[in-house]
Amino acid sequence: MATDPNPAAGEALYPQLEPYRRDWLDVGGGHRVYFEESGNPHGCPALFIHGGPGSQSRPAHRRFFDPAFFRIVLFDQRGCGQSSPRGALAGNTTAHLIADMEALRRHLGVGRWLLFGGSWGSTLALGYAIVHADRVAGMILRGVFLASREEVDWFLSGVRNFVPEAWAQFAGDAKANIVEYYRRLVDSPEDSVAAAAARRWNDYESRVMDPASASSPAGTASTPEIIGGVKIQLHYLANDFFLRPHELLDNLWRIKGLPVIIVQGRMDMVCPPATAFAVAQGLENPQLCMVANGGHSALQPQIAAELCAATRRIQSLIER
Repeated sequence: MATDPNPAAGEALYPQLEPYRRDWLDVGGGHRVYFEESGNPHGCPALFIHGGPGSQSRPAHRRFFDPAFFRIVLFDQRGCGQSSPRGALAGNTTAHLIADMEALRRHLGVGRWLLFGGSWGSTLALGYAIVHADRVAGMILRGVFLASREEVDWFLSGVRNFVPEAWAQFAGDAKANIVEYYRRLVDSPEDSVAAAAARRWNDYESRVMDPASASSPAGTASTPEIIGGVKIQLHYLANDFFLRPHELLDNLWRIKGLPVIIVQGRMDMVCPPATAFAVAQGLENPQLCMVANGGHSALQPQIAAELCAATRRIQSLIER
């Protein structure tokens, strides 16, 4: 994934800015979580929750928020990005990530904050809010994902009807369980085997994110970064994301009173719109924005524009 938006996406975003603070938080079990703050140090706290699992926060993610109004907090989840140790699977579960978010809130002295999460980030935003509803001022969710078996089956198999050539390359000679097949490959003691498998996984994900593209973007991540990120993603997939069936959907009643804006691409092939609609149906007064030609990426111009509009709408609610 590119570190900066394309020019068209950049037109919708706020200007580039640098953090005024970068640091690491020791969260136990040998894990140190990277975090940064930018924008207004005395502004409304907003936590950006990156996707994945296994991805990381990026400079462009600061640009969805008005820096004069928001205290913008980005962090890298356990084993991801600048957090250490990279690619660590021990003590790396959904419950751990939610606990890390709460530890970060306390560390920063935040009372309540806005949660902004897309894809896997939307899963964590919902999971955190269900447990810590009194610490959430509101949520912006994008490309909603509930970590259900149906959603995973769609990504691993169902979407092949739209990207058959990409799926054929991705599935290779896997006989049945694609996740376990790739886990064996990326755990190979031969670096070349692990690297090739991790890049093939990433290429497939990129093609599903943008089916109109004739090829996968080359990207700038190093081989260790790619392998570490794919290992984490496979770890979560193999363990059903450490969530019970329907765990999030069944507990939406706990956050019914929170202001929630959902931005969903109608053409999203990674996280199809039915999930966003189901979440909206389970909330009290959500704002559901279906972007007609929108896909999965937050940096697609139409999606980026709607996400910035969403932060402005939340801002006006907070100001009132």
